[in-house]
Amino acid sequence: MGKTISNTENLFLTEKKGIDIKGKLVIGLTQIAVLLIITILFIILGIIIYQGREKFSWEFISSFPTDGMTKGGIFPALIGTFILVVVMSIAAVPFGTITAIYLTEYAKEKSKFAAAVRFSIRTLAVVPSIIFGLFGLGFFIQFVGGGIDSAFNAGQLHWGQPNILWASLTMALLTLPVIIVSVEESLKTIPRELREASLALGATKWQTIKKVVFPGSISGIMTGTILAVSRGAGEVAPILFTGAAYYLATLPKSLSDQFMNLGYHVYIMSTQSSDVEKTMPIQFATTLVLLILTLSLNLVAVVIRSRIRRRAK
Repeated sequence: MGKTISNTENLFLTEKKGIDIKGKLVIGLTQIAVLLIITILFIILGIIIYQGREKFSWEFISSFPTDGMTKGGIFPALIGTFILVVVMSIAAVPFGTITAIYLTEYAKEKSKFAAAVRFSIRTLAVVPSIIFGLFGLGFFIQFVGGGIDSAFNAGQLHWGQPNILWASLTMALLTLPVIIVSVEESLKTIPRELREASLALGATKWQTIKKVVFPGSISGIMTGTILAVSRGAGEVAPILFTGAAYYLATLPKSLSDQFMNLGYHVYIMSTQSSDVEKTMPIQFATTLVLLILTLSLNLVAVVIRSRIRRRAK
């Protein structure tokens, strides 16, 4: 009897040691993966900062390009990218939030229409970005813009040509699935009991959403905005045909004007320049400015989200 108990204890201790070794191995692998990701990030940032340090300056950021973009700065591209991101966010975030509210709060579980909407969202999420650019060219510029010009401008081109509005709306379509999914997941975190309690007290469906559900999910909406800004600021393919210009030494005066873009500027300098090695510092300095702009916009969204969370608590 004693030997049986002793054998059982030894077997238990052996299994426990095996589990501990496996657990430590898993923890070690995850730590190595995290360190590898952080290392890669710092290597990329280090290369960009090192290569772009010669050109990066306040004059480079605040001045206009000259001599075919080989001299001067990138101020028009910086402002164009900023306007693009702002207009894109204004167009995509409200529409994405409304769609997520419908799918979460109003659509029935077995609704075929809601299933079709979710299928469309998943499909849009995997469509290549260049396809969005071609769609923007055909729909926004030729169909919508051309229709406006035919109806109000006697056929003269004004809206039926690439501009910052059509580029922003095309980019909004690209980032829409990200916003819808993040907001929908945030809405699902609100306990069902809170909704039922609000309805039991006599509140309507909309009042419950407005006073209970929406305030609790505002952080998810801001998270979707952050993700959309991060993706929209760096995408180039959707704006190739819808508004980005090769070279403009002026700022866009209205939404019907073309604009320069930081990402497109990097693409042009690295592929169309007659002397790529000479323009290499400009490419890296422009990339550094794009990273700073993206991080700044994300930081603003994070600060707003943190303040909203503190007020909610």
